[in-house]
Amino acid sequence: MAIPIKNKEEIKVMKEGVKRLRRILRRVLNKAKPGIRLSQLDRLAESLIEKQKGLPSFKMVPGYKWATCINVNQGVVHGIPDNYRLKENDVVSIDMGMKFGGLNVDEAWTVEVTNQDSKLKTQNEKFLEVGRRALEKAIKMAKAGNRVGHISLAIEKEIKKAGFSPIQALTGHGVGRKLHEEPKIPCYLQEKIVVTPLLKPGMTLAIEVIYSKGSPELILKNDGWTLETADGSLAALFEKTVFVPLH
Repeated sequence: MAIPIKNKEEIKVMKEGVKRLRRILRRVLNKAKPGIRLSQLDRLAESLIEKQKGLPSFKMVPGYKWATCINVNQGVVHGIPDNYRLKENDVVSIDMGMKFGGLNVDEAWTVEVTNQDSKLKTQNEKFLEVGRRALEKAIKMAKAGNRVGHISLAIEKEIKKAGFSPIQALTGHGVGRKLHEEPKIPCYLQEKIVVTPLLKPGMTLAIEVIYSKGSPELILKNDGWTLETADGSLAALFEKTVFVPLH
């Protein structure tokens, strides 16, 4: 189980790391336009992480050589940022981690690729709106005295209400001194809430909303990393690093 962070200086560092990584992620997402290669987005992310005095956490994962995981359309997680060029109306998720001041933070967001500034919501945008709303509701559950199951249930309800599927094989997680710590935070309620881990003041959680339009089943691509929906349906990922308040 992740050791709660209660030292004021460490809390300050953690919050600053989150702030910097979100700023980086926004800049990279803004460059996700038709014609750009995934590899270009990855290089930009790594450069920005270094400028923010951070280290790319994902490159510290054994065997993984990139600063980001980038997934397109049916891609769910761990997508390698290769030379694929984004196309109009692709759905792309960008996931990145940063080690800052000795502590890790982890964030991801999904957008529809477009050059247009239309106020009309596409079907893709309506799909993504559900994930953003689920993450907001999940974050509200991240308070001391609640349990992981409260977060999982909030995600599951919002995703299923819209007719979509929470991915069952993947979870959010604790984060901080390591990139991946306990507790695991599923996107659906696996068991009674009362037996899920208790949330304690100072815990830092990477809450992830991972879902698809179709089946929750996944397949692993030949690259050994990328997980995609087995039925080829659209997928999305929204993740924020959240600090459980001390009071």
